[in-house]
Amino acid sequence: MARVVYGPVDRERIRVIRGSFGWVDHRLVRGRHIDRRSPQALALYLFLVTVADADGVSFWGDQAICERLPLTAAELQACRRELIDAGLVAYDKPVTQVLPLQGGAQ
Repeated sequence: MARVVYGPVDRERIRVIRGSFGWVDHRLVRGRHIDRRSPQALALYLFLVTVADADGVSFWGDQAICERLPLTAAELQACRRELIDAGLVAYDKPVTQVLPLQGGAQ
């Protein structure tokens, strides 16, 4: 029985990360983190992963984040607390740091 080998659907448009450090660790799914987070907290996490620098650090302010997601200030605080409690981010105003996911290989 021949093994089927899959590749990119569109070989002309293979993603290359340039000038940015945004990526999402597959352990977010495999470790079932997304099963335990609210959709709003996941949106914040994706935003932070996307805008963070190579060290996972973001200096985006609350107002700017709220305008883009969109969240109220109270909703942003609740989402941030959810991510902090889950060990996904650290926060010391005005800095948010996306933390490495625990367990397993990347």
